[in-house]
This record gives sequence, structure tokens and C-alpha cells, in this order.
Amino acid sequence: MDFIQLLGFLAACLMFSTFYMKNMIPLRIVGIASNIAFIAYTANARIWPVLFLHTALLPMNCLRLAQMVKLIKQVRRASEGDMSFEFMIPHMTKEFFEEGEVVFRKGDRAEKIYLLKSGHLSVDELDTAIKPGELFGEMGVFASEQVRSATLRCKTDAELLSMTDKQIRQLYYQNPDFGFYLIQLLLKRFSQNDAHGLKAALPPIAPVCAASDGGSGSLRN
Repeated sequence: MDFIQLLGFLAACLMFSTFYMKNMIPLRIVGIASNIAFIAYTANARIWPVLFLHTALLPMNCLRLAQMVKLIKQVRRASEGDMSFEFMIPHMTKEFFEEGEVVFRKGDRAEKIYLLKSGHLSVDELDTAIKPGELFGEMGVFASEQVRSATLRCKTDAELLSMTDKQIRQLYYQNPDFGFYLIQLLLKRFSQNDAHGLKAALPPIAPVCAASDGGSGSLRN
């Protein structure tokens, strides 16, 4: 067995191993190594169709690897910073709604999370407004029942970015760090909801009025 045949077996083994890898970054790295080995083997063996195939696959694998590494860096920056959602935008789909239109209703199946790009939204059941740059809808998507707990309506014409639950799972599967980011996002949302519930549960505070009478002040109930 000569060197060229050994190179061919190496390329085949590398390609075979990619079918058993689940983490996308190691898979891409091994795929790139396989492409390089196949290019060297087929160039020496003069197998032109296979040479053409792996010459085309090599830059594609390099591009995907660079995209995944960039995504991981963005996720880590977001998780350590102010909960920026910019890294999710390339994976989201634009949706447009007119003033008064309902984005989703209470009881609907929750299949998407949304990021408000422009416009203003309101929650019918709560005295809450959603402003541009805010992410919403994730609680229903990650709930066991996957049901919307409130109705969301457009106060103005609005442009939204959406991501389906299937896309979220795929992104998590490709990059486990994304899962830690989602956990942080949900914990923050739970904290916000708890604070909102506590505020709603507190009894109203009676106004304190000062009446001057001979220089003395009195409190009125």
C-alpha cells in the first residue's frame, strides 16, 4: 500500500467520522480535514469528479465554521452583558403587522418568539407595552403546554422578527452555549414577572396631604 492509498483511507475515515459527531464545530473541523485529505488524494490519483466536489465543499465548511465561532462569541458577549439579541437577528424572519392587528391571542399555540424591530405593541390583559428592541413570546414557547397566556395587539404598524421553536432547537443543537443564554433569558423574564406581580399585589398607598394650620401639619386618611 503506497502513500496515496493511505491518504485515501485517511480521507475516508475522516469523512466517516463526521456522521457520528453531534457538536457542529468539531464536525466542521473534521469535515475540513477530510476535504483537504480528499483533495490531496484525488489530485494525485487523478479522480477529477471527487476532486471537484471537495474543492467546492472546503470553502463552504470553512464559512460555516467561521459563522458558528462568531455566533458563540456573540452569545457569550450577550450572556455577560446587557442581554443583547443582535446575534439572533440573522436567524430570524421578518413579519409585518398593521395597527390594531393581533400578533397572537390568549390560548393560541406558542410556536415562535419575537423581537420587535419597529412600532409599539400592547398586552390586552396587562397594562404593559412592548417597545422596539424587546424580545417577547419566549415564555409560551418554552412552557410545557406551549400556549399563549395573553393577547398581543399592535398599537401602531409594526415590524417584527420571528424565530420558530424548531429553529431555536436547531440553534441549540448546533451551539450548546445558546442553551445557557436561553436559561439566563428565562430567569430574567421570571424575575420581571415576579416583580410585576408583586407590584400589582401591593395595596394602593393613600396620598399624603399636608395642611398648614398654625404652622402644624396633619395627615389625612
